[in-house]
Amino acid sequence: MEQLLPAGITIEDIITAFAGLSAFMVVMAIWSTGIVKDSMHGRLKALQDRRSDLKRGYVAPVKRRTTVKSTKHMGLMNKVVKSLNLLKNEQTEKYQKKLVQAGYRGKDALVIFMFCKLVLPLLVGVIAVVLIYGLGLFDLSAMMKAFACIGSVLLASYFPEIILKNATDKRNTAMQKSLPDFLDLLVICAEAGLTLDSALQRVVRELGNTCAELADELGLTAVELGFLPDRKQALMNLSERVSLPSVKAVTATLIQSERYGTPLAQSLRVLSNEFRHERIMKAEEKAARLPATMTIPLILFILPTLFVVLMGPATCQLADNLV
Repeated sequence: MEQLLPAGITIEDIITAFAGLSAFMVVMAIWSTGIVKDSMHGRLKALQDRRSDLKRGYVAPVKRRTTVKSTKHMGLMNKVVKSLNLLKNEQTEKYQKKLVQAGYRGKDALVIFMFCKLVLPLLVGVIAVVLIYGLGLFDLSAMMKAFACIGSVLLASYFPEIILKNATDKRNTAMQKSLPDFLDLLVICAEAGLTLDSALQRVVRELGNTCAELADELGLTAVELGFLPDRKQALMNLSERVSLPSVKAVTATLIQSERYGTPLAQSLRVLSNEFRHERIMKAEEKAARLPATMTIPLILFILPTLFVVLMGPATCQLADNLV
């Protein structure tokens, strides 16, 4: 394999370079975790952009212009995606909905996702062919080499969707934990006489740092309630952006209150108690599963140590007496 490398470069040099690169990435990861990032400024800017877009769309649609200029990289991605008509497939709307549920509402999010879904399998396939067939890093049979290349391409094709699903699940979990607290404060604001959009803005301002994801969604809903001609559509947009059943129940309650004039505070208080009780039940369920979960670690790690501590002195004394 050293014969395929350029002159003057050995396997030790490549291993050293990879080790240095990995060490640099570890240091950068530790350094980035130590920086406290305030996401409030970015979320407020996004809400202001959404408010401006809605105002241009419903007040002066003739003068509507794009507010974000595409970079050179985005221009290249747009050309590749549009030349292959990737934005016109049947799955484009489904991917757009998934991106919104994961928190990626940018105008270029779909283009980046489709470009990665197109380029990543090709790139990984070429790397796999070079490593397996060109450099011969793995001692495999011909059939296993073909399966390894095909498997790497398939895995790379599904990798963007896996990342998107993980981001959506993490976001939903954070919103589910903070939803009862948001509802409690929303009940207080409703009982104080605030309207729905004013109450949402107040809740976002008070608890914005607690759960940035839920505050972002509620802030966007408050903006749409103030600009959209149909308030029901703004609440329906919230249920489409968030795939949680609890958020859908909240939006259904808000729509019912807007339509029939039912007391908003009483309905939200009932929902808040239900969600809080559900969170307590999940915690109790995890606590009930703890003894069964600890059985295997107890057998593998604790019991052998306990046997050594208890039986060790007796075994040593027995060995001395036999000698």
